[in-house]
Amino acid sequence: MRIGQFQDHSVLGFVDWTLRGVGQVVFQNNPLAGLVILAGLFVNSWIYAMICVLGVVVSTLTAIVLKADKALIREGLFGFNGALVALALIAFTSEDFRTGAVPSVAMTFYLVCAAALTTMAFATIATLLGPHKVAPLTMPFVLVGWLFLFAVLKFDAIEAGPMAKPISPDQFAYDTPYNLNTWYMGIGTSIGQIFFQDNWISGYIILIGIAVNSRIGAAMGLLGAAIGTVVAVLFGGPEGAIRDGLFGYNSALTAIALGGFFLVMNWSSLFYAIFGAIVSAWLWASIAIFLKPIGMPVLTSTFVLVTWIMLIGQYAFKALVPVPPAEATTPEDNRRRYLAGR
Repeated sequence: MRIGQFQDHSVLGFVDWTLRGVGQVVFQNNPLAGLVILAGLFVNSWIYAMICVLGVVVSTLTAIVLKADKALIREGLFGFNGALVALALIAFTSEDFRTGAVPSVAMTFYLVCAAALTTMAFATIATLLGPHKVAPLTMPFVLVGWLFLFAVLKFDAIEAGPMAKPISPDQFAYDTPYNLNTWYMGIGTSIGQIFFQDNWISGYIILIGIAVNSRIGAAMGLLGAAIGTVVAVLFGGPEGAIRDGLFGYNSALTAIALGGFFLVMNWSSLFYAIFGAIVSAWLWASIAIFLKPIGMPVLTSTFVLVTWIMLIGQYAFKALVPVPPAEATTPEDNRRRYLAGR
């Protein structure tokens, strides 16, 4: 039985859809990619791995119960925002951000509701952006994550962890010198931080998961993470924040999105993606400072804003070849279909 045939299996179909949901966080519509990514989370923390599964299962089940578009469910598109919001709520309410904590009954119910809400938010944002042929990306996660993190401070049944505040560059020492660790850990952790994994080994395993489905996608993710790290070093960012991957995770997502997924890969789209990754690194610091007074983390808001800005007007630039969200598969397949059609 081929991988794609699992989608129609009476028992394994749901497993296939949820694993695709995990992979869709980094634009990979492939259950094996999702499985490898989950393994990367497990290497860092079995708690995060299980919470990721819970989030993607809840958001996918919500779409099924509400009878959402079956094709979107099968591709995991209703699952990835639920996975991210569940991970975020655990990360920012746990005493130890790196490993997370087993949630209480109240916290479990809370994150289940948050994951379910991302399904509805995804449908709403997709409807609003439909005329512009731009995907919701992770904005459902960002909006629901912010709203639910705000409320945590008002309820005694849910403890706000030490990370339930924005991570701003001024929280890190500026006198720590850059070294080899800054580079290989910073780049790897940039990939890991997409899933809230403060672990460079997990980051490189996640990168392998991306490569299972798309080598170009993996290369762009690595390039974006490296760009975020380089930009932060060149502009004198705090070494601790760079090594923790905070300047690179939005850049990695932006590079994957613009580097062959929503735009056919050519020299123009490559430079477009590189530019987007550079801007994403700067804007992480900008949005962190902006959100500091209201106590919110950046999440993936930088990636969403930069990618939307660069895609909504894409049809004005003849050097770019847009790929509508409904037709986006992998950079390799997008380019193959374009060349065949031309």
